[in-house]
Amino acid sequence: MIRDICKDPIFLAQKAEPATPADLPVAGDLLDTLTHHKDGCVGMAANMIGVNKRIIAFDNEGSYMVMFNPEIIKKSDPYDTEESCLSLTGIRPAKRWKVIKVRWQNEKFQIRLKTFTGWTAQIIQHEIDHCEGIII
Repeated sequence: MIRDICKDPIFLAQKAEPATPADLPVAGDLLDTLTHHKDGCVGMAANMIGVNKRIIAFDNEGSYMVMFNPEIIKKSDPYDTEESCLSLTGIRPAKRWKVIKVRWQNEKFQIRLKTFTGWTAQIIQHEIDHCEGIII
């Protein structure tokens, strides 16, 4: 189901609660909403659709990927950039890392590890910031 985009900075500033298997329908709504906004959006966190859970969905080199409870466990090569967000107006500066190693759970809640680079790494970092209540 396509959900409305949450633009409430007080809600967006809350740290997300851990996701559980009961939150699988939220991931479906997140993917539906991301697909609906694909022309202007490459990633979303659950709080962007009004759900305070640690779930992200993003474009991973042409196909969508969902992560439950993602966390960056290693990062290297910092750089400064600018980003925009569907939940907020304007463009803001952000510090990002060119290479990140992420630990997350898949839709079966199995733990996964993978290193991401470049644009995909930047998208993931932005969405994990949402999970941390960091407003970019």
